[in-house]
Amino acid sequence: PMPLPAGSLRRAVAVLSLSVVLSARSAAQRRPAHSISSANCWSHPVNMFDSYNVKFYHSKALTSPYPGSHVERSQIPEDKVGWLTEWKDYNPVEYTAKSVLAGPSWADPQINDKGFSPKFNERDGEVERKSLNGLYVVENGRPRNPVGRTGLTGRGLLGRWGPNHAADPVVTRWKRDRSGNKVAHPVTGKNILQFVAIKRRDCGEWAIPGGMVDPGEKISATLRREFEEEALNSLQKSPEEKAKLEKQLRNLFSQEHFVVYRGYVDDPRNTDNAWMETEAVNYHDETGETMDNLPLEAGDDAGAVKWVDISEKLQLYASHSYFIKLVTEKLGAHWSEDPGPECHE
Repeated sequence: PMPLPAGSLRRAVAVLSLSVVLSARSAAQRRPAHSISSANCWSHPVNMFDSYNVKFYHSKALTSPYPGSHVERSQIPEDKVGWLTEWKDYNPVEYTAKSVLAGPSWADPQINDKGFSPKFNERDGEVERKSLNGLYVVENGRPRNPVGRTGLTGRGLLGRWGPNHAADPVVTRWKRDRSGNKVAHPVTGKNILQFVAIKRRDCGEWAIPGGMVDPGEKISATLRREFEEEALNSLQKSPEEKAKLEKQLRNLFSQEHFVVYRGYVDDPRNTDNAWMETEAVNYHDETGETMDNLPLEAGDDAGAVKWVDISEKLQLYASHSYFIKLVTEKLGAHWSEDPGPECHE
């Protein structure tokens, strides 16, 4: 295996996932993935590899059967997830979906195909193969999931070997009554925040309207494009309607924004050789004037779209509840009726 470069060993040591626990978790008491610890006191962009005092683990990345298939992952004991734990009998299942093997524009060829020699850990032509979490190991020509074993090799439903980059725009406004006054939660007294949520067609869960970064595309462009396509159905609009939408959105997307999270995502599609990474960015419409006039309409990947009141009761796709919680902390909005431990900067 390729040796880890100096300085990155500590980063690679953590067995990592977005489902974060700040206290040691007992094997018998595995929380549901949506109930993120209320003891998270982060209110700044988090790169989880740098938080050495936090214990990370794979949760959704061990989903079996693998999404969209009958393929069962090989089971992994909790103490064997990390690559630093030797496990000579590890025998993962190899699986890449037919939709990926068909060779669509968004997918790489198979690793041993003639003429395919990807440049891992760097920008490879138009394809970004750098990880947001630093360098990853390449073993026998294949990138290795920086967080640990998943019980499945190949790419599953993911197009790229190594990191698959996505962007998640969290568009928020304050909940207001008919007179235009902010609505406070009756128990906490904190103002209630709303965000634009889509209902995913593939699994029926509510989510942030994000998507994959196209080759050569800047993250800022992806964030805006995905919001337009999924929450405003811009692909079905006339050029005149689209131009009007973009003019209205320009104010929102050009203002100061908050990078909620950059890095690895604990996603049910992850494998030992391919994984999801995202940049989640909050665009907040403080006055509500920009978003009030935008007609929400579900796009191609969305079954429905609406403004959703934010609280810890939300059950969202993948790690989206965690991103939303960080936004409420940043804006001082209502999250939980249980105050939990005090957070300090």
